[in-house]
Amino acid sequence: MKKKKEPHPLLKGGKSRGDCSSYSHGFSSSQIQSLSAICQVLIPPLHPLDDDDDNANNIQDLPNMAYYNSFCNSSGPDEVAELLVKRGSPKAVFIVSLVLKLLSSRLGTLLLCGFTCLDWKWPFVHKFAELSLKKRESILQRWCRETFLLPLRIVFVQLKVICFFVFFSLIDENLCNPAWEAIGYQVEVIESPTKTEEKPLEKGLIDITNKNDSSLKESLIQKGLFVAEDTNDGTYKIKCDVVIVGSGCGGGVAAAILAKSGQKVIVLEKGHYFVPEDYSGLEGPSMSELYESGGMLTTQDGKVMMLAGSTVGGGSSINWSACIRTPDYVLKDWSTKYKIPLYSSHEYQSAMDAVCDRIGVTENCAEEGFQNQILRKGCENLGLKAEPVPRNSSTDHYCGSCCYGCRRGEKKGTDSTWLVDAVNNGAVIISGCRAESVILMNGHNGDVRKRCIGVIATPENKNIRKKLHIEAQVTVSACGTLMTPPLLISSGLENKNIGENLHLHPVSFVWGYFPESLVELKGKCFEGGILTSLHKVQSEESDNTQAIVEAAVLGPASFSALCPWVSRRNMNDTMIKYARTAVLFALCKDQGSGEVKKRGYIKYRLSELDKENLKTGLRRALRILISAGAEEVGTFRSDGQRIRCKGTKDEDLEEFMDNVTAVGGPRSRSEYWTIYCSAHQMGSCRMGANEEDGAVDENGECWEVKSLFVCDGSVLPTAIGVNPMVTIQATAYCISTRLAQYLKKGRFL
Repeated sequence: MKKKKEPHPLLKGGKSRGDCSSYSHGFSSSQIQSLSAICQVLIPPLHPLDDDDDNANNIQDLPNMAYYNSFCNSSGPDEVAELLVKRGSPKAVFIVSLVLKLLSSRLGTLLLCGFTCLDWKWPFVHKFAELSLKKRESILQRWCRETFLLPLRIVFVQLKVICFFVFFSLIDENLCNPAWEAIGYQVEVIESPTKTEEKPLEKGLIDITNKNDSSLKESLIQKGLFVAEDTNDGTYKIKCDVVIVGSGCGGGVAAAILAKSGQKVIVLEKGHYFVPEDYSGLEGPSMSELYESGGMLTTQDGKVMMLAGSTVGGGSSINWSACIRTPDYVLKDWSTKYKIPLYSSHEYQSAMDAVCDRIGVTENCAEEGFQNQILRKGCENLGLKAEPVPRNSSTDHYCGSCCYGCRRGEKKGTDSTWLVDAVNNGAVIISGCRAESVILMNGHNGDVRKRCIGVIATPENKNIRKKLHIEAQVTVSACGTLMTPPLLISSGLENKNIGENLHLHPVSFVWGYFPESLVELKGKCFEGGILTSLHKVQSEESDNTQAIVEAAVLGPASFSALCPWVSRRNMNDTMIKYARTAVLFALCKDQGSGEVKKRGYIKYRLSELDKENLKTGLRRALRILISAGAEEVGTFRSDGQRIRCKGTKDEDLEEFMDNVTAVGGPRSRSEYWTIYCSAHQMGSCRMGANEEDGAVDENGECWEVKSLFVCDGSVLPTAIGVNPMVTIQATAYCISTRLAQYLKKGRFL
């Protein structure tokens, strides 16, 4: 007998609370009134608009109109404010709060909005909420283009992104959003057997979420760990051989290899553990629970939005399944220019083989989804090559929501492969626990290098007052490119390469609308395998790849948040076409770099070559969409750059292409801007031949601290130009295999 899946409560979300007293955002009622007035302008009603937009709110006979009115005039602004305070930077929240406060007064509105708020009748000067929709729209359009008073543009961007994300991700008690019907979106219903088997990691997992001090201690002891309570400093002292911070592509592999070699391994993970039947496929709660900062972490200038995993399995639990081996030219570069022999060795090639075998990489795809059909068809019509993308799933895996966790259980992330191996060999995984610092002590016998003897971790559960003091022979930081440097720096490490050399594989999007009449292209943008084909844009002057073009998965909340807002009418038209809008992106192997030295504070700059390569990639992606039969195409540039394809003269099309460039971010002083994305972060603790060139050596050990290893994407010397999962896992395989051999020889005793 089959039953409908009931997702995990954390991934289920819920409808708007409606009770103002339950919100903790701290905004006043007058600020919320101003925010409500902004929501009414930004959010489209999702029906054909009349000339008089002010009358749009009065149309009640459409299913989504009750939701639209309720959202804009009741609970929505509070939900937006709540998410803004939770996910926004303190500086951005302060600016938004100040602007909303000014807009709630007549004088403040005059200062920020100018003559638009003036009237010949009393009271002559109107507050923002008192202005007509058309006047409010013209003000927001001006803020979007603002080049002098950049804080107004930042306020526009913040509110636009969060308003749309909340509007299209908020769900009711039936796990549905009334706006989805109007845009042709639905979450796929997946059934599962009535009887559920034991969770693969259950026997080795300690989930701190529902523990208290006494039950946590008991659970640790039951897992075979030595635990002593220190009442003086309020800690549990735990002993093991190896402690690993992070459970993603690096940490998962390291845990498996080291546990199999006979070491007692503890894995710390700040996120939660979920299995396929827990996943909901719901964009809002899934992003909140499975992604770092709910998927809303950006660089300090707001230019690049980061997508990084924050759950047991890390990025491997929510990535797009691509399993591409490290390109030969990259391996040659790392082994010669960066003097790291590992990458030219048979050892590394064997590691890639072992990784691909363990995660079940398949080369073929039985049926491609809507967007990958378009990518392949467009390339074929242009005489270009579209390459298949190997995936860690079956050939007939047809799942468009793996970015919210694979509900079919076919994607082989570390949570269903390497971590299972680790647990089967006695490893213990502690979820819901954040590493605070590594523990350092002075070296022995005059050794100037310090030695790492473990980790201090803090449970995320406030019911647990004691910290965990985990002592280990070896400590491995595998918490990712964005989190490893802050952990090491806050612990006292000073190597200049820690937190530098950050590469992001910056991504910029284009879109193409394909009406239902194109029957040969079946499906919708959210159906089918996310990434099954790619196209490499080769340089005309050399064999170098300037960019790669791939299909993107953007749920309605993410799509609307990133999509340019030009006007209420334009956004209305865009979202109604969402289901048949294909989104492709251009990704470049970035030469520019950034830094991340404090948690949540990321700086990054594109090089001129990066901008040129992205421009070339965007233009190629647009031509692919046009060749595949798109009725209209466009970029994600702030002015809504687009062109209708049917009947357009070639010279007009070429003029459009000439104007497609890689523009700056929201804080640039140019009129046009965009938001880039990054799902591949690398290099912030790179390997180097010496401590001048890198943060760690070829074995992954920190140059300045003994027994402290880094085993994640941060050790990669440069960007690699393709999806990095196999590269990270193969590197981790080599590091942990060598480490296991050293431990057997007693090197760290």
